[in-house]
Amino acid sequence: MKKPIILVTNDDGISAPGIRTLIAVMKEIGTVVVVAPDSPQSAMGHAITINSTLHLNKISIENAEIMEYSCSGTPVDCVKIAVNEVLKQKPDLCVSGINHGSNSSINVIYSGTMSAAVEAGIEGIPAIGFSLCDYDWNADFETFKPHIKKITLEVLEKGLPNGVVLNVNLPKRKQEDLKGIKICRQANAMWVEKFDKRVSPFGKEYYWLSGEFVNNDKGEDTDEWALENGYISIVPVQFDLTAHHAIQQLNTWNFNR
Repeated sequence: MKKPIILVTNDDGISAPGIRTLIAVMKEIGTVVVVAPDSPQSAMGHAITINSTLHLNKISIENAEIMEYSCSGTPVDCVKIAVNEVLKQKPDLCVSGINHGSNSSINVIYSGTMSAAVEAGIEGIPAIGFSLCDYDWNADFETFKPHIKKITLEVLEKGLPNGVVLNVNLPKRKQEDLKGIKICRQANAMWVEKFDKRVSPFGKEYYWLSGEFVNNDKGEDTDEWALENGYISIVPVQFDLTAHHAIQQLNTWNFNR
């Protein structure tokens, strides 16, 4: 059988340990093409580059047999340029990550990792975003290789519903402490933000964003609950943002009065 073509990208940059681990797993499954940012692009969301040029460089980090390109743009730029210029066709799968840090709950909105997966989904490509709940650059990614492979093979075999991509978060646990994989909903949680106001040596005020993550969701079917209890969480994410449940109510309003 012909090997599937797998596009690999991320938001931490092409040399990050997370993406190198993901590439190693995907090499066991199919033909790998890498297009990833040349520098960290975390929390870029679905940003694209329209007011400046994009640069694409063919590189070789570990294996000259793998097609690897570093891109000066955002994670979404990487997917767009991969499909239109590098591959000139749609790959069989796009995987994004492994992100250094959680993309559970509301974090999916800000995530460059997940936005790359969503962009692939918009293009009609089955896509998965992988994130590890550990911000350490030298985090233990090796533990999760078998689980990532299993999830990837399931998606390749069964496909995904139209308009859906998968948001996979891996808990910071040792292999023996992992309890399994749980299909979840996104927890109702948020960041309570604050800005640290400072003054530069030149007397100019500036701000540094910080905040506290607050989870008010007590449900045991959420990604936050699963991660806290030692499960790998999988949330099916849709990119149709229509609030369908609100249409009937809004149709009772008199907008044309």
